[in-house]
Amino acid sequence: MASIEISPDEALALRARHAEVLHRPLYRRLMAPLLVVGAAAYLVFCFFFFNVAGVFANAQWERAGIYIADWYSWEATPRFRFAKDGIEVEWTRSLLGDNPNPDWIEGGKDNYVVSFGGADNQVEISPGIVVVVESGRRYDIPISESGAELSPDAPANMSLKGGRVTVDYGFIGLAEIRNTQVLVRHRYLGWPNFFFDTKSPFFGKDLGQLWADASSPERIEARMPNWQLIIVEFLYNSEWQHLDVFMKLLETIVMAFVGTLFAALVAFPLSFVAARNINPNRVGNWLTKRAFDLLRSVDMLIWALFFVRGFGPGPIPGIAAIFFTDTGTLGKTTTEALENVDDRQREGIRSVGASPANVQRYGVVPQVAPVFISQSLYFWESNTRSATIIGAVGAGGIGLKLIEAMRTNQDWENVAYMVLLILVVVFVFDNISNALRSRLIGRSGH
Repeated sequence: MASIEISPDEALALRARHAEVLHRPLYRRLMAPLLVVGAAAYLVFCFFFFNVAGVFANAQWERAGIYIADWYSWEATPRFRFAKDGIEVEWTRSLLGDNPNPDWIEGGKDNYVVSFGGADNQVEISPGIVVVVESGRRYDIPISESGAELSPDAPANMSLKGGRVTVDYGFIGLAEIRNTQVLVRHRYLGWPNFFFDTKSPFFGKDLGQLWADASSPERIEARMPNWQLIIVEFLYNSEWQHLDVFMKLLETIVMAFVGTLFAALVAFPLSFVAARNINPNRVGNWLTKRAFDLLRSVDMLIWALFFVRGFGPGPIPGIAAIFFTDTGTLGKTTTEALENVDDRQREGIRSVGASPANVQRYGVVPQVAPVFISQSLYFWESNTRSATIIGAVGAGGIGLKLIEAMRTNQDWENVAYMVLLILVVVFVFDNISNALRSRLIGRSGH
């Protein structure tokens, strides 16, 4: 491309016309680099102020790994207790049936052998001593009243802490050797009792067997047909409590919908009182805006705690918390939309002799309705997530059920189940909200 030459006079004239571009002050030229340096310095400050390095160093990563593994697998946890007359085996929440006898446990009374994937990785349990076989090599773990002892040549997957020796075989499981017992954790993929618990007549059956039972005229229980019994056994699963989870999830959805609906019904008319170009009463403008500020300045979680204290646990405090918070936020956004409407439409309606109510109805509402409806739908979608959080503090819904499962510290598969349900509901409501907003404001969805 050929270059364009200009005379010195033209260059001076160009510099004079665009001095703010060609001769920027020093502080403006340094503004962007200074912002980058300031942001980096702030991050470094936060790193040391919040002791991020210490938090990561003291984190219990092995426990986090166990929790994550519980999301997609389950454990069989037999305890081999040392007694006077031998070894007693105790099963905790076994998913292997009422009389578990897995093929990875052999022996009885005074000696048990627990296999972790084969003879090269197993634990031999006897009173007074436990022999750990790791990659074909044997290690003796003597047991005394003070606890288990670990030999100096033990491999990296064996550790001693507080008189307890832990042997970690990876995903397949581990063994904790103590002075009174050996706790074994043997892990399997999947959730075998997800559809039916171990006491159900349908536990362990595949789809073909379930179909045969459902279509069979011979009833398993005389009080109902088999297909109905299958549904009942699924919903009333004692471990997963599907019916209760579904009802709590429905309660969360209702909380979000009712709270948002009430907030929209109250915020919309109040925003007309708050808008200065609609309501000439300055006292009314100021009081209404300050009421909106008060309602939205208090977080929804704080409102939920307040109402739970006042009304007790349940969905009513959740609905009230959503209603208060959204009334303030929707009222503020709608007031701002009203104060920025095009006055020419109002003047046009007023010029034909319309009443003040009709001026607002036909000159103002059509301008702000798309914004208000869009905001209301977005808050409805957002509150579906928020209702889960406030439910955790006692405001009902699946959030309360979720926090209860977390407190047990062993029902992390139930936590994963409820989290997945919440994700599905949020995904569905997000798409519904987007579709409705696109239709209502005259744009096609993508």
